[in-house]
Amino acid sequence: MHNFEKLLFWQKSITLAKNIYTVCQEISSDEKYGLISQIKRCAVSIPSNIAEGSGRNSSKEFNHFLAIALGSAFELQTQLILVKELNFLSEEKVNTLLSEVSEIQKMIYSFKNKLQ
Repeated sequence: MHNFEKLLFWQKSITLAKNIYTVCQEISSDEKYGLISQIKRCAVSIPSNIAEGSGRNSSKEFNHFLAIALGSAFELQTQLILVKELNFLSEEKVNTLLSEVSEIQKMIYSFKNKLQ
């Protein structure tokens, strides 16, 4: 069992989720139940799956939840690209978020490889 709160990629994914919630306030409320909702769910899914997996009984199970977190990170990346292409947020803000997502993806991937 791992202490997820000490995992740097969990800490960074919590920060990312907070940043996502902050910038989503700038997107038109017309998207409240569409893209905004999906973006928020993905952002929360990343640290949630890391935490859930860390409490499992084996590295294999933890690896499975890290794979889900990684999938959510790639889903979030895709949604942020769409937000940028639709001009819902400034390119600068989206690029900052995309950099955070990319860093987390790399960290999760690296940790997954160490578990195997």
